[in-house]
Amino acid sequence: MQTQLADFIRDTPEGREADAILRKCVHCGFCTATCPTYQLLGDELDGPRGRIYLIKQALEGHPVTEKTRLHLDRCLTCRACETTCPSGVRYGRLADIGRGVVEAHTRRGALERAWRAVLSVVMPRTALFGALLRFGQLVRPLLPPGLRARIPARHARRGRWPAPRHARKMLALAGCVQPPLAPGINAAAARVLDRIGVSLVEAPGAGCCGGIRFHLNEQEAGRGDMRALIDAWWPLVESNEIEAIVVTASGCGVTVKDYVHLLAHDPAYRDKAKRISGLAKDLCEVVPAEAIAAGRDRGRIAFQSPCSLQHGQQIRGAVEALLARAGYQLAPVRDSHLCCGSAGTYSLLQPEIARELRARKLASLAESMPQAIASANLGCMVHLQSASELPVRHWIELLDEALAAQP
Repeated sequence: MQTQLADFIRDTPEGREADAILRKCVHCGFCTATCPTYQLLGDELDGPRGRIYLIKQALEGHPVTEKTRLHLDRCLTCRACETTCPSGVRYGRLADIGRGVVEAHTRRGALERAWRAVLSVVMPRTALFGALLRFGQLVRPLLPPGLRARIPARHARRGRWPAPRHARKMLALAGCVQPPLAPGINAAAARVLDRIGVSLVEAPGAGCCGGIRFHLNEQEAGRGDMRALIDAWWPLVESNEIEAIVVTASGCGVTVKDYVHLLAHDPAYRDKAKRISGLAKDLCEVVPAEAIAAGRDRGRIAFQSPCSLQHGQQIRGAVEALLARAGYQLAPVRDSHLCCGSAGTYSLLQPEIARELRARKLASLAESMPQAIASANLGCMVHLQSASELPVRHWIELLDEALAAQP
């Protein structure tokens, strides 16, 4: 694809990066076949190829309108198109650059700005989110059905976290909304790792990975959250006390692995970001299948592979292998490559599209009549559970239960 970028971005790091990405696109359209919003809406501008044209026009200085922003807003950034693309187009990174430019050249309505501001303030702050969650649980019977379904009826318990006792240590991302919503996930990960000779620890003051605000188009604020997390982790990283950074939410994991790109032009943090990204591992990458003893039959489950795991991190089959080793029967899932509609804050900003994608995903997950649904990302879990009759669990909790039941 030939480009003629405008003066305002041509010689910037983002401009050079976007130019290189755009030139890889050969207009083949293979990406449209796996784009959830194109399949749902049937509009070329709601598929990757159409959005690439919109971003190209914006970077070349053509007028940017609310319509341009709408089509980019509708993108889930699921990155299924990257998995499909034969030319290796880094669409996700191009979308970040394009959204930043479009956001700067348009103005949202007052209500939309207020809603996005609320999400930006509340979600990355664990204490504030937790307090509002507890209040929501108190008034849950009075809430509208849609909101009520998103709020768990009971306060989640963390469970036992083994004290550090092994020479091998790994550092866990606590996250922002996960500690109040599902503290048992990291605790289960700590118990599983403890059984195989690894102590899992968390760093004081380590919070949001930066993904929430970055993908709300508050990109500099998001980078600020990334720098704060690096600062919280750095003493343990610099002292070589830990061998990996373990992320139990795949959406956060893909963000942390992208620090090397997102902070590449920050002279004070680029080397630290590169090291952090190199240490970051999804939980399934640090639990070896051979360390799991073969288990008895524990029933049939369907695994919802989050987009951030299979497309963003390009990890497929690892979780399923661990669960199968522990005794779970994995049900086949039709169209397993398609997004469930969660996508960070997407389900709160584009609720109609998110609901339709969720309905399709739940239908495909339930086809083989599993007893439960497993996932690797908290956002997907909350989104699916709000409309699912089946329990939706993190896969590490299922693995922990299987291992605990073994003699």
